[in-house]
Amino acid sequence: MNKRLFVLLSALIIASMVLTACGGGSGSAAKTIKIATQSPLSGDMSVVGVDIKRGAEMGLEQMGAALTEMGFKVELAPFDDQGNPDTGVANAKQIVSDPAILCVVGHYNSGVQIPSSEEYHNAGLANVSPANTNPKVTTRGYLEVNRIVGRDDVQGVVGADFAFEQGMTSAFVVHDKTAYGQGIAEFFRQEAEAKGMKVLGFEGTEEKANFDALLSPILAANPDVVYFGGMYGQAAILFKQAREKGYMGMFLSDDGFDSSDAAKIGGQALLDGKGTYYSTVSGPASVYPGTAKFITDFKTKYSSDPQPFAAQGYDSAGICLKAIEAAAKAKNGEMPTRGEVAQAIRALKDYPGITGTITFNSIGDPVVAKYFVIKVGSTDPALWPTNPIDQTLDIAPPAP
Repeated sequence: MNKRLFVLLSALIIASMVLTACGGGSGSAAKTIKIATQSPLSGDMSVVGVDIKRGAEMGLEQMGAALTEMGFKVELAPFDDQGNPDTGVANAKQIVSDPAILCVVGHYNSGVQIPSSEEYHNAGLANVSPANTNPKVTTRGYLEVNRIVGRDDVQGVVGADFAFEQGMTSAFVVHDKTAYGQGIAEFFRQEAEAKGMKVLGFEGTEEKANFDALLSPILAANPDVVYFGGMYGQAAILFKQAREKGYMGMFLSDDGFDSSDAAKIGGQALLDGKGTYYSTVSGPASVYPGTAKFITDFKTKYSSDPQPFAAQGYDSAGICLKAIEAAAKAKNGEMPTRGEVAQAIRALKDYPGITGTITFNSIGDPVVAKYFVIKVGSTDPALWPTNPIDQTLDIAPPAP
């Protein structure tokens, strides 16, 4: 071999090695799979939203091995929707523009999830919700949209039935004017009236600091129970101010109230009178038989107990991973399409999640969901996971 030919061959070998290391311009990128999360990572609801993201993050770390062994690199792509519909939609547009994202875990707020998931649907991108309860999330019939929790047209009924069983004969219903809060308040009102309870008021409010104008008719009506449909940031302040003005009846809310910050905000007012209760589709992580290791690992990693819906974030991510794995195996290890992942999610049967066994019906609801009624038992936010559970119910969704 002459010297010139040797130099030429050496250069070709080196160039080939560089291209291989760089993925040949496309190979490495083609093997990267991303799972996005959308939840409020800043603002009033971030205490729950951050832990949804953390749950999904742990899910990828602990359940991504099968895809890694198939040659894929699995990454988390977290987005902060701020609990705001406009922000959620803007993020969704960015998410669907990234071809590496094959699944979305989110959101926390139904009012954010519903418009954002229109973007996922249009792009054929699978969405597994760990927390959204408004019926419209699934009743649109989108293949891409699924949830692993129950629905407000059941949860609102659970709340009203509980109030009736506790001897409440009258209620004043308040909501936050969002798709979630107003929706569940409507279902509570309908069931309360069907039970024969008197609904003495039904009011929406966006107030977050001074509820004097709303408290005047509540105090004048003196209902047995004040029901709030919405989030803990408003509800806990309203309840506290009502107690300060002398109301001693029962407070009742929904899973939007389920945050340790509610105890921080409401304090002793939540324990006084006839107490404070909330329904939820997500019990404390400790109530599920499969979460012991998750709780230990979560506390080790993040130095805190998981907030509500963190375990559901973990399971939602696990469903995404399992479906991507199944779709990839069906293609002999090739990168699956978004449509194939969406189909694989809906086809999963008896997925063994840490919060329970999950199978979706034809519109993406779990075939059976758990509902809880929980009493606030302490003013200490650290003890929120130990709030006593009054009721645990397994209920199928309405027929599609």
